[in-house]
Amino acid sequence: MTKDSIEKVLIFDTTLRDGEQSPGAALSISEKLEIAHQLAKLGVDIIEAGFPISSPAQFEATRLCAEQVQGPVICALARANEKDISAAGKALQAASRRRIHTFIATSPIHMEYKLRKKPDQVLKMAVEAVKMARQFTDDVEFSPEDACRSELEFLYEILSAVIEAGATTLNIPDTVGYVLPYEYGQIIAKLKQNVKGIERAVISTHCHNDLGMATANSLAGVRNGARQVECTINGIGERAGNAAMEEIVMAIHTRQDFFANLTTGIDTRQIYRTSQLVSQLTGFVIQPNKAIVGKNAFAHESGIHVDGILKKRETYEIMTPQMIGLEGSRVVLGRHSGRHAFVDRCRQLGYNLSENEVEIAYQKFLELADRKKEIFDEDIAAIISDEVRAVEQTYQLEYLLVACGTGTIPTASVRIRAGQETLQAAACGDGPVDAAYEAIRQATGKAPKLDSYSIRAVTEGKDALGETTVRIQNENGRRFIGRGVSTDIIEASAKAYVDAINRMVAAEHNGSTDQPKAVL
Repeated sequence: MTKDSIEKVLIFDTTLRDGEQSPGAALSISEKLEIAHQLAKLGVDIIEAGFPISSPAQFEATRLCAEQVQGPVICALARANEKDISAAGKALQAASRRRIHTFIATSPIHMEYKLRKKPDQVLKMAVEAVKMARQFTDDVEFSPEDACRSELEFLYEILSAVIEAGATTLNIPDTVGYVLPYEYGQIIAKLKQNVKGIERAVISTHCHNDLGMATANSLAGVRNGARQVECTINGIGERAGNAAMEEIVMAIHTRQDFFANLTTGIDTRQIYRTSQLVSQLTGFVIQPNKAIVGKNAFAHESGIHVDGILKKRETYEIMTPQMIGLEGSRVVLGRHSGRHAFVDRCRQLGYNLSENEVEIAYQKFLELADRKKEIFDEDIAAIISDEVRAVEQTYQLEYLLVACGTGTIPTASVRIRAGQETLQAAACGDGPVDAAYEAIRQATGKAPKLDSYSIRAVTEGKDALGETTVRIQNENGRRFIGRGVSTDIIEASAKAYVDAINRMVAAEHNGSTDQPKAVL
């Protein structure tokens, strides 16, 4: 493959226009601008910043993108009428590279019931719209809305006419997500064969996901000659959404055997960051099994899969997480995980277990995995500490009382059993947990540094059990993990701290150096 033979597929991002039309996805002007800057960093070729005529906010967001965002072409949408096109042109004035995207419906059902116009009237409006847009910019895109339910002969006629009028990009929308990949590919191929002057324009895809075909249809279009893809981050958009940018880009990147000599200008290492930004600002949670950017996209649990991944990553991963900006894959331990994955995780946590200890720990792991969806590192530490290498409980928490509230100083009293001795102390703190920890320090005479503290629910409902995990550090820098479970999170916190102190004391007594690495 020579450099000259490589063709670029332009990425036209419409997250800020079509994506924002998702119900509940309204973005503020500042949020749209933040996303636009990230899209520029991602390397998209065209940003459709908005539909200026639709509202003052849309106009202002488009104007600011045109003024402040450098790199991509800034595009504005306009219906095929003078008022829309004039608003788009004004909003784009400050852009160093600008495009007006004008559209009109061409399917029989749209022309008859929505526009109430005849085909010859629609053709005339399309040509006039393109000519008007050319007064503001040489870069004009035309879309025959609902193209995939339009009559092909009429598409040939109207597209030939708008090319003659000055359109430089022809976008072919599957507006209602109706067609299947083979059909869409054939439409693109027939347009290339039958539209007069087609060699002077770029063919673009714009596919909706009503039947779950948006990405597949877009790629079928590329295979048949389209060299621009209109898409959105995370596939957001009207109804079931649009073609997902990250899926399009990574499909072309990964399947070079299928998309020979094709490339995009996307910095794939920015994909995950961009996906997360859009999710946060729109409030749309990314489904765990979403391709490329979902939480589980690079997660493995099945024993067979994990075993393969540990031996050679390519056995079950067709791309690396680093490609999209992640640090690495996530091996999820659960009921389907095998012994190999469990032992490997134990090693990562710093435990060097004997064969007998592995057998005991693995059986306990399987028992726990039957009760929990996912096993965390803290669970493994607890299994090994509680079941395999149980430590002597030097200190036992017998009594805890905490008083706190608005306008009062949090105070805690504890009673701790140490063999035959009873230890008591009371202390104040910044909060109830801090007060309890200070009382425990005073009672035991042990004052390790608290490295980390976390709480999570173990069960559901108002009487849910809360599990607290703490990590402490002694004066020599050694770290110890403690856990506590209770329906009262303050009690769970105190139990976890005492548990960690017990592990520290046991290690100091027996001189053990085997301990987990940082796991939180």
